Amino acid sequence: MGLEEDVKQTKFTNEHQKVMVNILYTSSWLNNRNAAYFKKFNISPEQFNVLRILRGSHPIPMRLADIAERMIEKNSNCTRLVEKLRQKELVDRQLCESNRRQVDISITAKGLNVLSDIDKDYDQWLSIQKAITKAEAVELNRILDKLRS
Repeated sequence: MGLEEDVKQTKFTNEHQKVMVNILYTSSWLNNRNAAYFKKFNISPEQFNVLRILRGSHPIPMRLADIAERMIEKNSNCTRLVEKLRQKELVDRQLCESNRRQVDISITAKGLNVLSDIDKDYDQWLSIQKAITKAEAVELNRILDKLRS
């Protein structure tokens, strides 16, 4: 289905306006799709992002500010996300021994297991990738990077 049908709008001011609406609409569509997918693992897409970041630094713990800096969704409340993950026993928070004002955050074995379960289902989760070729993906990445620069 095309954008015009999805948003029930047939005219746009120009192609640049249409592409901006298309990016925003597609972003929302992907966010909703991800939220539904991660629900079966009892986490949100933002919580998945925190776990993914912590797995990348594992076994070295990270500071909250460093996690927040790497987040995809910059408006996420990283403190709240980490606390919810701690309550689910997916991350651990410890006072830093060398700096008592700093809290070190690390992924737990349970958190690694959740990511492992997600990894097993990775192809289903990203089945959308089959809609475009590798060359199209490269070009889309180039265009999106150019848009942000």
